[in-house]
Amino acid sequence: MPISNKNNWQKHFYMKQLLQWTIIIPALAWILFFSGLVDNSSFFQIIASILLILSVMSAVHHSEIIAERVGEPYGTIILAISITVIEVSIIVSLMLSEGSAAASLARDTVYAATMLILNGIIGLCLLIGGLKHYEQNFSVSSVTIGLVSLVSIIVFTLVFPTFTESVKGSYYSIPQLVFASGACIIIYASFLFAQTSRYRQYFLTVGDDENEDVVEPIAIDNKTFYTSLVFLIVSLGIVVLLAKTLSPTIESIIVSYHLPKSLVGVVIAAIILLPEAIAAIIAARKNRLQTSINLALGSALASIGLTIPSVAAVCVLMDMPIILGLDIKSIVLLALSVFTVMLSLSKGKSNIVYGVVLLVNLFAFIFLMIYP
Repeated sequence: MPISNKNNWQKHFYMKQLLQWTIIIPALAWILFFSGLVDNSSFFQIIASILLILSVMSAVHHSEIIAERVGEPYGTIILAISITVIEVSIIVSLMLSEGSAAASLARDTVYAATMLILNGIIGLCLLIGGLKHYEQNFSVSSVTIGLVSLVSIIVFTLVFPTFTESVKGSYYSIPQLVFASGACIIIYASFLFAQTSRYRQYFLTVGDDENEDVVEPIAIDNKTFYTSLVFLIVSLGIVVLLAKTLSPTIESIIVSYHLPKSLVGVVIAAIILLPEAIAAIIAARKNRLQTSINLALGSALASIGLTIPSVAAVCVLMDMPIILGLDIKSIVLLALSVFTVMLSLSKGKSNIVYGVVLLVNLFAFIFLMIYP
């Protein structure tokens, strides 16, 4: 058998076998979740934690199959929007059940996710990719489009509410909230148009995949594609629900070590972002840093650009308060993160120093949360 055919057959066989457990594991996780055993037993909480991590790996696998079929940047868009839609549903459900006590939940979740994406995911990709490949290339044009869109959305949603005067506190008035939500949707829609149509070439991988000369592309049939599309949603859904179910246990552990409860949101956000983080790091290791950046910036934009308008619509309809504005310390940390990312990605070439600095920013975010 020729080497290329043999490698192609091996990848098909591997994909088929992997697809089996990536269907079984999320199904088992859903059964455990609906059984109610997680709430009553430490043993089942440990099992749930293991299934959660395996479900994350399942989501990463299915997203890779989808990306292989639809091509970039559509694959990264599907993963980013899938996670954001599920994140929005969880936030809205918690706000409806807890009322005014969860007024700042959307802001805190979006802020934590943005800091983790900009500093954690991008930082790890630059560091790990740089350690393996020394220097990696990416499109400056795609980064500029993503960061310009992201900066505008961040200011409209997380900064301006702190300084507006129509309503006292870190709130928007209803007209202001409608305007900010509309601005987010318009900016995110224009970003998607640029990424998928007008300037799609900017978002395609720069440089060669380290394996593309060795292994032929995988042919994804319709059955495999639609199965992966369904189980991507299934896997992401159970990741978020198990994270929510385990949050009281996580909170009790954090409180037992005399740490602030705000760390719970960071932990939950980190769990939700695990599929994207793993997919981005794998791409960076394969010398596809452009895919990593597409995932990171696309996720940050989707997290804010879709979450805030969705939550705002529910709050307006249900006459619920929503706190959006950050305090000055958080604004400074967020500005530092955005500015560092802008400088790190301004030349089209990676550097491990950029990755180290971004990770230090992430540690500063967590450190100052513990020691305010």
